[in-house]
Amino acid sequence: MTTPLLSVENLNVSFATPDGVVRAVTDVSFRINTGETLGIVGESGSGKSVTASSLLRLNNSVTASTSGKVLFDGTDVLTVDEDEMRRIRGQDIAMVFQDPLSALNPFYTVGEQISEAYLVHHPKASKSDVRTRVLEMLEKVGIPNPSKRIDEYPHEFSGGMRQRIVIAIALINSPRLLIADEPTTALDVTVQAQILDLMKDLQQETGMAIILITHDLGVVAEVADSALVMYGGRVVERADVMSIFSVPTHPYSWGLLGAVGSLDTSTRGHLATIPGTPPSLISLPNGCAFRPRCSHQEGVESKCANNVPVLRPIEGTSSESACHLADHQLVSIGQRSSRS
Repeated sequence: MTTPLLSVENLNVSFATPDGVVRAVTDVSFRINTGETLGIVGESGSGKSVTASSLLRLNNSVTASTSGKVLFDGTDVLTVDEDEMRRIRGQDIAMVFQDPLSALNPFYTVGEQISEAYLVHHPKASKSDVRTRVLEMLEKVGIPNPSKRIDEYPHEFSGGMRQRIVIAIALINSPRLLIADEPTTALDVTVQAQILDLMKDLQQETGMAIILITHDLGVVAEVADSALVMYGGRVVERADVMSIFSVPTHPYSWGLLGAVGSLDTSTRGHLATIPGTPPSLISLPNGCAFRPRCSHQEGVESKCANNVPVLRPIEGTSSESACHLADHQLVSIGQRSSRS
């Protein structure tokens, strides 16, 4: 079996706060190979972004407690020294952060900010070589007239263009893994499609792996090969993208799919919602964290209330799910939900 580019094993992350311990990520495991795209899906507060920041050790070391393994090309990035970690960040693993406006410094030109990311790992490069490299990246990410715009400031760019600048910063050192945290949030549908197409084109050109974090299942369907569905800091379903959409096997996944708009005029105006709100990661419910919002507990109420479900393979599918319902029930209801 091919060794994965990234293997995350039993990742746990918690934060000490004045109100108590926030258990942001619990027993998260997944793998991704070179050239693949993994989508991580869930509502705000499900643990997606903390999982991503943990891969680069960006969590506050004073308040955060992290355990497990994050093996990148066989090296556990959770145990290497800080000098080695700084080499890995940006060079081997790069990240596109959620808000392109706050990710860019308004006091520096976009050329200076992209150059800085390159010079961190190529300190001996000449000014002319750096400028040439930056112009190449601006052209590659679709910035028109790069020789002029390289000297402009972030406020002179549209939201979609700023997102392209952030992607250029992430890709300037040709990383092997790109983590994109909500890269299309707050962008209109047309620009969102352009950004996703850009990421796919760059992936085909460079062969990098991508971890795409989003709350939008439509984005996952567009670009991902496999998906993790997270809820309450845990992975509740893990499957290839075709399976997630054809036979979802967790009640939370059914709810997320039901909330996706349909072109079917017969169901227009009847968009489904998931009742309730995501749980506090300081005081999770006993048993299954999704239990207070779940309408599929008949016959397993006691298990749901007292036992945390374990992620397990579901017979008849290629999916893994963390639910107390029997396999045939998960498959049957999942098939109905995918058609509704």
